[in-house]
Amino acid sequence: GMERKVFRWTLVLIVLWVLTALVATASMAMGAASIGPDKVVLIVLHDFLAKLADAIGAVPLAGGLADFLRGLIAPAGSPGEQSIVLMIRLPRVLLGLLVGASLGLAGVTTQGVFKNPMADPYILGISSGAAFGASLVILAGAGVSPFGIVFGAFVGALAGASIVFNIARTRSRLPVETLLLAGIAVSAFFAALTYFLMYISGHKLNQIVFWVMGALWNAQWSDVLIITPFLLVGAGVIYACARDLNLMLLGEEDAAHLGTDVPRARAVLLVASALLAAAAVAVSGIIGFVGLIIPHTMRLILGPDHRVLIPASLLTGAMFLTLADTFARVVMQPSELPVGIVTAAIGSPFFVYLLVRKKRSVA
Repeated sequence: GMERKVFRWTLVLIVLWVLTALVATASMAMGAASIGPDKVVLIVLHDFLAKLADAIGAVPLAGGLADFLRGLIAPAGSPGEQSIVLMIRLPRVLLGLLVGASLGLAGVTTQGVFKNPMADPYILGISSGAAFGASLVILAGAGVSPFGIVFGAFVGALAGASIVFNIARTRSRLPVETLLLAGIAVSAFFAALTYFLMYISGHKLNQIVFWVMGALWNAQWSDVLIITPFLLVGAGVIYACARDLNLMLLGEEDAAHLGTDVPRARAVLLVASALLAAAAVAVSGIIGFVGLIIPHTMRLILGPDHRVLIPASLLTGAMFLTLADTFARVVMQPSELPVGIVTAAIGSPFFVYLLVRKKRSVA
């Protein structure tokens, strides 16, 4: 019954949390300078406790607690190793986790809204719309804040999503074929606009090229701070709609009878997934296929209930992108692959496999 289900889900999510933490630690240990995973953990914990102690030390009468925290973990590693871990690898791994989580969430949401396992932000033209919007903002001004870039990406993402949605919808149905074709057409249109911007941009070209390929190599703490609030809000909104997503799978009439305002739920979910995709594109460029592979695999393993699919897709997306980025960083040392190339190399065959399987099921 329900208790067994909840127990199984809890177990799965705990395992995913632990795996994600292990992947993140292993990723920070790898690179040109190899630093042991145990040392990495100590460096990060020591730094975290020191910052916490500084914050607490500012409070009157809390000096004793602050000193206790500072002395809890001995400083590990040389100053060089500390700066590699804290300034270069930690922000990059965190950014990979946050972008992967956002893409996994956006993917599970678009697949649920469109009732279609092939719907993901990349294939639906949401990502290329976001890249175009962000490129426009990058070109427009030198004094543009990072949030300006996210805003540009968000407007572009919403434009992409709504154009695709309106082209593909026939009365109440969303046929797979029209959806995919509309997504491809809209993606190509936005990509053409982005290439045009690249062509006229001159010196800002490299900033936009990096976008189109999707990479985490100049990950900074500021990027981590930008994407975090979007992920938290997006995850909260989407998880709150888990029941609506489950009911929408039954069909619109049934969902409406059971108390879901379908057009409103769909709009809220599309806006939330466009925001997540936009924030991800704003900090890392276009990384495709994470939102396609991850929710799909989780659905095969865990079944269609969004109450577990949503957190599982978030965690697995985080873990998958971190693994892909570690591979991208290490495989061709000293140079690096953009992680978008790695996810596309894994994702495209997966997409073909889904198409072939769908063809068989229709035949």
